[in-house]
Amino acid sequence: MAFGILYDYLMGQTIEAYRYFGAHFVEQDGQHGVMFRLYAPMADDVSVIGEFNGWDVRTHKMNKVDDAGVWEIFIPGLADYQSYKFHFKNARGEYVDKADPFAFYSELRPQSCSRIFDIENFIWHDDEWLKRRNRCEEEAMSIYEMHLGSWKGKIYDRYPSYEEVADYLIPYLQEMGYTHIEIMPITQYPFDGSWGYQATGFYSVDSRYGNPKQLMSFVDRMHQAGFGVILDFAPVHFANDSFALREYDGTCLYEYSDPAHTLSPWGSAQFDLGKDPVRSFLMSAMNFFIEYFHFDGIRCDAVSNIVYWDGNKANGENYGATEFIRRLNGKIHYAHPNVMMIAEDSTDFTKVTTPTEYGGLGFDYKWDLGWMNDTLKYYSKDPIYKKYEHNKLTFSMAYFYSEHFLLPLSHDEVVHGKGTIINKMWGGYDQKFALVRNLYAYQYAHPGKKLNFMGNELASWDEWNENKSLAWNLLSFPKHDSVKRMCRDLNLIYRAHPALYREEYNPERFAWTMVDNNDQSVFAFERRFGDEVILCVFNMTPNYYEYYDVGVYEEGEYEEIFNSDKDVYGGWNQYNGLPVTAYPGGNLEGRPLHICIKLGSFAAAFFRKKTPEPAPKPKPKRAKRK
Repeated sequence: MAFGILYDYLMGQTIEAYRYFGAHFVEQDGQHGVMFRLYAPMADDVSVIGEFNGWDVRTHKMNKVDDAGVWEIFIPGLADYQSYKFHFKNARGEYVDKADPFAFYSELRPQSCSRIFDIENFIWHDDEWLKRRNRCEEEAMSIYEMHLGSWKGKIYDRYPSYEEVADYLIPYLQEMGYTHIEIMPITQYPFDGSWGYQATGFYSVDSRYGNPKQLMSFVDRMHQAGFGVILDFAPVHFANDSFALREYDGTCLYEYSDPAHTLSPWGSAQFDLGKDPVRSFLMSAMNFFIEYFHFDGIRCDAVSNIVYWDGNKANGENYGATEFIRRLNGKIHYAHPNVMMIAEDSTDFTKVTTPTEYGGLGFDYKWDLGWMNDTLKYYSKDPIYKKYEHNKLTFSMAYFYSEHFLLPLSHDEVVHGKGTIINKMWGGYDQKFALVRNLYAYQYAHPGKKLNFMGNELASWDEWNENKSLAWNLLSFPKHDSVKRMCRDLNLIYRAHPALYREEYNPERFAWTMVDNNDQSVFAFERRFGDEVILCVFNMTPNYYEYYDVGVYEEGEYEEIFNSDKDVYGGWNQYNGLPVTAYPGGNLEGRPLHICIKLGSFAAAFFRKKTPEPAPKPKPKRAKRK
C-alpha cells in the first residue's frame, strides 16, 4: 500500500498522501511509536529533532528509502503534542530546520514547530447526516460565511475554541434558518491578518482554536444539529515563512521556479500546479479534511489565479493548473459523490461547473461575482440615475444558466475600506436601511444558492476586523434588530417554498413580468415549480405607489407572503394585507394579466399565487334499508 501511494504521489494521482507522509503512530517490532516520513528530494543528512531528543541533530538520523527522495525513521515511545522539526542540509549546502509539510498539528504562532498528534479513533455521531448528505442542487442552500475567531470575539485575549464557538453558533443558526456554514481557512497560518489564506501547514488544523479532534467535535455537533459545514481552502499560494514550504529542500519544490511566476499577486509563494507531487499534495490535503473531519464541501479560493496565469486573462490559460482542477474535482467526486466543490472565480472562463467528462472543470457551484459587483453598484446609485444603470439588475439572468451560480455577499465586500453592505447603499439613514432590506430580499428571490458573511444580518456600520467581535450591541437598536429578523424570515420563506430553489438552473422556472421599466426602476419576475408560482416585485426608488399594476401570467388570487416595508422590519408598513386578484389586460410589457398592488418606497414584496382548494369529495350515499 505504501509503495502504491508513493508512486501515485509522484505521478500526481493520489488523494491519500497523508496516509504515508507525516508523523503516524504505529506498532513496529513490538514497540509503540511514531513513523516519520518526509519528501525532500534534494535534502541530505536528514534528522528529526524535537523536545523528545533535546533538539539534538545526531540522535535520530533519517534513512533515505528510495531515489525519489523519501526519508523515514521510526522512533518509539513518543506522545501527543511533542514538538518536532526536520533538520537537513539543503541543495545549497545550508543546514535548515523545517516544519513537517504533512503535520496534523502545529504550535501556536509565533512558534513554528510541528506537533505529533494521533488523529485516529475519533467517535462520530453523524451517521444520519452523512446518509442524507448531498450536493444540494435541488435543495435550499443558505450559507453563513464566518471567521471563527471574530464571530463572538476573543475570550480574555485568546481565541475561543472550536467547541466554545459551537456552543453559541448552533442555537444562533437554528434561530436564523441558515442551512450551512462556510468557515474561512483553518489550515495553520502565522499572520492573523491573512485570515488563513496564506498558510504554512496545509494538513495542520489551526491551533488558535484547538486541536484536530476539537475541530472534529465542532463538525460532528454541526451535523447533529442539521447544518452542513463547508471549508474555505486556498490552493493557489502559501506563506513565505522560512520554516515552511518556501524553497523547502533548497529548490522550488512546491512553487514555480520561473521568477516570473514564483510570487503570487499577494506577494506569497505560488504553488506550481503543473508539478505532479504538488498536485498530489493539495488534492490529498482537501481530501484529508473531507475524510477525517467530515466537511461537506470545499470552497476553492482564487480560481481566477488558477485558470489564468497570475489571474490575468491576457496572459492566457494555465493549462497545467486547469488540469490540476479537473483532476481534483474528478477524484473528489469519485471518492465522495455527496461532497460539494465550489469555485470562487471572478473570470468568464467557460464550463467551470460542467462535469469533467464533458470537458468542464467539474465544480458544483461558482460564485457569481459579476452579480455581486453589478448589484452593489446599482444599489449605491442615486435613484435619479438608476434608469441609466437598469441593465445592471437584468444582466445576470442573461448568463445565469451558463453555470451553476451561487450569489455571494462575502467577507471581501466588507473590508479594506470598501465599507459594509449597508454603507454601500445610497441615501441617508432610513434610505440605507430600506435599500439593504430590498437588497437582501432581491438576493433571496434571485435564482442561485445564497451566501452571506457574518454581520450582514446586523446591518453593521463597521468593517469587519479579524481581531474584534461582531457588533452584537447593535441589536439593542430596533433598526438593526429588525434587519436581523428579516434575514431570518427570508431564510424561512426561502426554505418553505420550493419555487424559490427547485430546478432553479432550469430557465423554464423563471420569467420576467416587468423587465423594461427603466423610467420607474421597478422590476418583477416569477419563480415557478410545480403548481407554485411566486411573484417578486422590487421598487428601487423612494417613490410610493398606492396603486401599481404588475403583469402576471396566470389568473387567480395572489397573497403577499413577504414585504420588506413592514414595520417589524423597520419599514413604513405599506404592505398588502388581503390577497389581490389577477385581471386581464393592462398592456404591461405584453403580459396577459395584471394585479394591482400597493408598492412602498424602496420596497420588495413576494406574492404567492393561491392554489384553488380541491372540491370536496361527495359523501357516499347510504344504501336504503328494505
